[in-house]
Amino acid sequence: MATVKELLRAEEDGTLSFGDYTLDKKTKLDNFEFEGDIYKVKTFKEITKLEKNGMFVYESVPGSTVENFSAADTSVAFKVSAPEDVQFTLELEPESEYEVFIDEVSAGKMMTNLSGKLSVSVEFTSDDGVVVEVVKC
Repeated sequence: MATVKELLRAEEDGTLSFGDYTLDKKTKLDNFEFEGDIYKVKTFKEITKLEKNGMFVYESVPGSTVENFSAADTSVAFKVSAPEDVQFTLELEPESEYEVFIDEVSAGKMMTNLSGKLSVSVEFTSDDGVVVEVVKC
């Protein structure tokens, strides 16, 4: 299983990787500059949370590792790994419909709430993690 020992890193392909679910104590890294924005990550075995410019982006329970996270106006994509099944929440556009794909298979369409939050549970069948793509309908 993968972890990001730096807690937060920029990848060569223009994406972000973050989170280390193997940590016993909550650990954070803030003021990480990436493409003109400031990111902050808090991570350990119980939770992983990413903020951009002080605003919520991603949170998982329990903690997770996210690789190659990219967000555009109409989609979010990343690979998530954790030692057990995980629920993650994303901040998207309020009251909008999104289709969620897990390893390229549609898990269905979901609506965000008034604050734009979308929560998804993922079951792991291997140590490789799963690729998630969330696309606005």
